[in-house]
Amino acid sequence: MITFLLWCILLVLCWPLAIAAFLLYPLVWLILLPFRLIGFAVGAALNLVWGIVTLPFRIFQMMRA
Repeated sequence: MITFLLWCILLVLCWPLAIAAFLLYPLVWLILLPFRLIGFAVGAALNLVWGIVTLPFRIFQMMRA
């Protein structure tokens, strides 16, 4: 909602820039999409490594409880 209100203010102040931002937003989103996917994959891999590293400590903790 805040983004829309900021865009409306930009539309009032400088309408060509607002329309350019409106038209370029999908293109920028498509360009950044592979980086989001890479970030998701790297995050998942790091979580897997963290789970493998901490597994012995969690097993030991479960045996003590």
